[in-house]
Amino acid sequence: AHGPFFRTIWPHRAITPIDNWFEWVDEGGPKKQPYLIRRRDGAPVLCAAIGQLPDSDEGPGEHDGFVIITADSAGGMVDIHDRRPVVLTPDLAREWLDPATPKERAEQMVLHQGEPAEVFEWFKVDTAVGNVRNKGPALIHKIMNQ
Repeated sequence: AHGPFFRTIWPHRAITPIDNWFEWVDEGGPKKQPYLIRRRDGAPVLCAAIGQLPDSDEGPGEHDGFVIITADSAGGMVDIHDRRPVVLTPDLAREWLDPATPKERAEQMVLHQGEPAEVFEWFKVDTAVGNVRNKGPALIHKIMNQ
């Protein structure tokens, strides 16, 4: 987050709320195995993000957008993927969004205060999740080892 591009968008902090995310793992089969990752308690996942946000007077621009900040995975989650989103508690998310929060404090939050791997669960889901034509709640049900 210290390159020239990131330095310019660092002051523009956002939260990206999600229910879960997927990672695909090569387990030696014909297709990579998708895993669903979510909070164990079912609460929303509040991902720290930075970006260039639309100007309220001019509206959206071609350079607007954001990136979710990631960190090294830890614990068993590293077996699924080496990176994961930095997830903040609701109190830290409010502080992250507060314009009065100094850049240095925000950086410490994402480096040291993201939710630990123990907060999450992950499990295999059907490979049908990898095709955008497939829809429905069955796609995110846990599948047993075959």
